[in-house]
Amino acid sequence: MSDFVIRKGGSGDFPTLLDMFDEAVAWLAGRGSAGQWGTEPWSTIPKRIERVRGMADGPGLYIAEVDGQAAGATILGDRFPHVSPAGEPEIYLGLLLTSRRFAGHRVGSRLIEFALAEARERGIGLVRVDCWAGGDGDLQRYYESQGFKPTERFDVKGWIGQVFEQRP
Repeated sequence: MSDFVIRKGGSGDFPTLLDMFDEAVAWLAGRGSAGQWGTEPWSTIPKRIERVRGMADGPGLYIAEVDGQAAGATILGDRFPHVSPAGEPEIYLGLLLTSRRFAGHRVGSRLIEFALAEARERGIGLVRVDCWAGGDGDLQRYYESQGFKPTERFDVKGWIGQVFEQRP
């Protein structure tokens, strides 16, 4: 049995996050889903590097580790400006990112379970997340398989997204 831990993240996790984004971009592009995050490694795009640095430096970052190795990340925070207000307190998953090296360890599911538990502990009755609504729909089906229900769609300069919600 592997040792699984979710720990608070911080600025020192910047290189790890950037590596996970590069890995995810390569995997997505390889399966024909380049519309989500493009085809170029984020570590080669200054704007994306700064975005990831902001994720590492900002509040709400948690890192999932399997046997001491970073296997995924989530950010529990506020909704993005392109998403309608919930009208009630919520936890918004601003990031859910997993490493393909740990496929089969339920890293994404465990990070979602962590977010739902945090919401319950804080007395918050709503958890939302958004994702790319293009491609083959696998990502949307994944969130539905995790108990999320689709709500609104949005368009950010041609990037179509889907918001999902779940009541913990």
